[in-house]
Amino acid sequence: MENTIIKVGGMSCQGCVKNIGGVLGGMAGVASADVSLEAGEAKVAFDPQAVTREALVAAIEDAGFDAE
Repeated sequence: MENTIIKVGGMSCQGCVKNIGGVLGGMAGVASADVSLEAGEAKVAFDPQAVTREALVAAIEDAGFDAE
């Protein structure tokens, strides 16, 4: 497993947090996703053999948020 922190922009409420957590948590290879509204980030534990960091960022962006 690898861990990464992805900066997330555009979150305004706990609904946003749940949305992003659900998107990331539903991806193959993601072991956990801890999304923080206060920190503006998502801490993700993932299997690099199953999913890339770029795919995680793309999933957040596809959900309507900014990610880097």
